[in-house]
Amino acid sequence: MTAGEGRPAAAASARPAATASPAAPAARQLERLRGASMGALVMLIVQFAIGMIVNLYATIPAGDKGSTFWTAIGRALADGPVSLTLHAVLGLLLVVTAASLVVRAAFGRVVPVIVTSSIGLLAVLGAASSGAQFVGSGSNSASISMAVMTAVAMLCYAVSLYVLGSRRGA
Repeated sequence: MTAGEGRPAAAASARPAATASPAAPAARQLERLRGASMGALVMLIVQFAIGMIVNLYATIPAGDKGSTFWTAIGRALADGPVSLTLHAVLGLLLVVTAASLVVRAAFGRVVPVIVTSSIGLLAVLGAASSGAQFVGSGSNSASISMAVMTAVAMLCYAVSLYVLGSRRGA
């Protein structure tokens, strides 16, 4: 008689469940990463649309010309037209979301998503910097830089969704 033959059926069936439980948190982590990546992508699309409204229709107060990064953000939040204020608030939320995605991907040890979310965070920070420069100068180069950085961030989160979707069955 071998050691496996003497075990009751209930004990034998409990073993596969024990090996499946460590995979369950990983699946939840992947699902949360997918949700956060999708949220960041949607936020970026909305941010891009609001940015176009600001660029085309909002008048940046003359007092904001020449302002520094933090001054530009503060004035946009306090004294800007509504569209600029919404753009600044959503931009700050995007920075927090992008940083959160890097941390979540690192905890989940999903290397491709660590890379894409890190690049996405850098792109969001670059767009924020260009946005503050745009408020301070109104330059077209700052505006296009903001748009390109936003597009890079969108691409990063779309790639993250693709990578995470391909891991769904794994």
